Amino acid sequence: MKIKFGSIEETIITRDEFPISKAREILKKETISILGYGVQGPGQSLNLRDNEFKVIVGQRKHSFSWDKALEDGWIEGKNLFSLEEASERGTILMYLLSDAGQISFWPTLSKYLTEGKSLYFSHGFGLTFRSQTKISPSKNIDIFLVAPKGSGTSLRRHFKQGKGINSSYAIYQDYSGNSLDKTLSIGIGIGSGYLFKTNFKNEVYSDLVGERGTLMGAIQGIFAAQYQILREKGHSPSESFNETVEELTQSLMPLISEKGMDWMYSNCSTTAQRGALDWWEKFRDATIPIFQELYHEVFSGNEAKRIIKANSDINYREKLQKELKNIKKSELWKVGSIIRNLRPEKKDS
Repeated sequence: MKIKFGSIEETIITRDEFPISKAREILKKETISILGYGVQGPGQSLNLRDNEFKVIVGQRKHSFSWDKALEDGWIEGKNLFSLEEASERGTILMYLLSDAGQISFWPTLSKYLTEGKSLYFSHGFGLTFRSQTKISPSKNIDIFLVAPKGSGTSLRRHFKQGKGINSSYAIYQDYSGNSLDKTLSIGIGIGSGYLFKTNFKNEVYSDLVGERGTLMGAIQGIFAAQYQILREKGHSPSESFNETVEELTQSLMPLISEKGMDWMYSNCSTTAQRGALDWWEKFRDATIPIFQELYHEVFSGNEAKRIIKANSDINYREKLQKELKNIKKSELWKVGSIIRNLRPEKKDS
């Protein structure tokens, strides 16, 4: 359907226009091979399997993710194989390894990308920064992506609830002339709420900015700053956490999700309304320079260079765990753990 956003018109693909029955018919002769069972692999593969597509999984044997695939019901030798065998068996290869994993496995995968196969991504990183990743596919295959706007865990949870996470889609190379149908079929098959068009570069630029910005980096920074000030001014840990995190995530975010920020404002006290309206522009103006710097670092490739270098460090996992442990051990998130366990649903379960 055509949707107008002011003077800009976009085409949005919904399940009504592209039903699952149509997707099954288009892909009925395809073997969809999920390469990687980490962040997106489980959710996308299980949703496709439940939607009755022919799906196999490829994963490094005897890894944590291999064991997880077995726990999820994939059977070795039937629909669970090594990365190499799954790459050979599949006609649509869904490349869902981590960015670092994609770089490492690419010299092997490229041997299996024979004429007429399809290469699928859920992130534009590898091809957008191909001069650094060295991921350079041949011209005789289809290449496209579907990028769910949420984690694989959320994708699966929403699917099981009969809902869907919205996804972007893009076509990089249309060798067969049928890439659009394949792309939309997989997008509907993995449980997307609706699909909107992008390109590989825009997908990765917006994704990297979002992860470092409001989705993860900025929100953690704002949480930490507000909590710190409240504690320094003598507020208790419980009060500080509730006013910083709990009220936002448990009360206000659902209101914003339901009908938007203005509706959320109108359903808060007049004191809250006035303060929020007086202060939001100050926060915007203070953070715009940071977002400008962030976008430049992503667009220039500097952020990609840092990511690849960090992920290539043999001790990366160990260093990552230390960083995450430091966040977990901070007073803010120690308090958060206690508060979460006090929620009624926790006590009732």
